[in-house]
Formats: sequence, C-alpha cells, structure tokens
Amino acid sequence: MAKLDITRPEVILFLNEAYEKEKRLRTYWVSKHNEKIQLAATLTREPTNYYEQDVIKQTMIEGLATITRDHKTSVRNRKKVPIRDARSIPGIETLRHENSLINLGVGTAKEDPRLARPDNDLSPDPLMRPVEAKTKKIFFKPKPHFGKEKYLHVRAKILPENRYYLPECASWEYGWRLCDSKMVGKAMFGRNWVLHKTLQNRVGPTRDPDHYKSPVLASFPKCSE
Repeated sequence: MAKLDITRPEVILFLNEAYEKEKRLRTYWVSKHNEKIQLAATLTREPTNYYEQDVIKQTMIEGLATITRDHKTSVRNRKKVPIRDARSIPGIETLRHENSLINLGVGTAKEDPRLARPDNDLSPDPLMRPVEAKTKKIFFKPKPHFGKEKYLHVRAKILPENRYYLPECASWEYGWRLCDSKMVGKAMFGRNWVLHKTLQNRVGPTRDPDHYKSPVLASFPKCSE
C-alpha cells in the first residue's frame, strides 16, 4: 500500500477531521468514566492481598498463548494461502458469471469498470455504484459549505437504487426501482376522486361550482287560437 501524501490539501482536510473526531471521542470517554478514573487514581480500594508470586503466575498464564501463536510452525502455517473450497467444486467458475450484476441487468462494465473481470476471478461484485466525480469533490473541499457532512447530505438525496446495485436492507425493498413499473403515473381515462379530494382539502367541503347546476330550460308561450 502506497504511503499517504500528507502535503496534499485534501489529505490535510481529511486528517484534520479525523483528529477532531478522535479528540472529541477521547474527551467524551474521559467525561463518561471520570468517577472511575478518580477512584483508580486515589488508591482507596480494598486490598486484594495478592503476593508477588500470584502476579507473576498470572502473567505467565496469559503469556502461554503467545508461545503457541509465535512458534515458527504457527508462523509458517499462517503464511500459507488457504485452499478455497469453491475452486474445487466443478462448474464454480461459471456460477459467478451466471449470477453477476452484468447478467442480472443491474450494471454494465461501461458504467463501472470493476464489473469487467475474467472468468477465473471469484471475488464478489461491488455493493455500491461508482460515485460521481462532482460529488467526490465536495468531500475534499473545506468546511462549512463543503466537507464530509455536506457530502453525506448530498448523497442522502440520491435514491438508494442509484447508489447501490441491490437492496442492502429490508426497508429498501418497498419502492425499490418503482420507476420501472408500468403502473406509475396517472391513468389517461381513470376516475377522478372528486369527493375524496373535497373532504381532504384545507377548507373542507364546499358548494358545487356554478357549472354543476341543472340547465335552465327556456319556456315558450303557447300560441292562442
């Protein structure tokens, strides 16, 4: 992994936000456990009557686990690449592509180059769609008009289906890709709920408009004989 260039302005802004967050969390932790810290610092606790041998014994017992962990045999086994069961199952190479995001019609390699992979690549597909370059610039600009909070605020206005390939939680299943439904939109020859709209308007029920009244029929005088 390449070292972080701390001379770049966007990296400096990121580190400042990280330092402020860490300082805020440390201050909160100290204020939360202030009573326990004072109790431990005053040394007014009841004596435990531990001997020096008891302390050494407990330290040795806790250190026995590191002997097995740091043994040369254990180190050699940890460096070995584990054998994946998926590679030994017949037909597993084609299984991923049959259920990939491209075959499902959710994403394309043109929009997301991460989806274009060879057949022997068994790594999982990405969960999130690529972020626009215009939106990324908000994250690296100074606060208060930009920064991490502004970036998250802008991303929250985007529909989940435009941010992720598939629903990541149960609440997204309701209304997911609703724009693809043929039932969206008002029917051209559908019924109009006049009574429903009238009862739920701001002023309540009103009288019928003048053009709703019955037409006045003109009467002609009878001809006299």
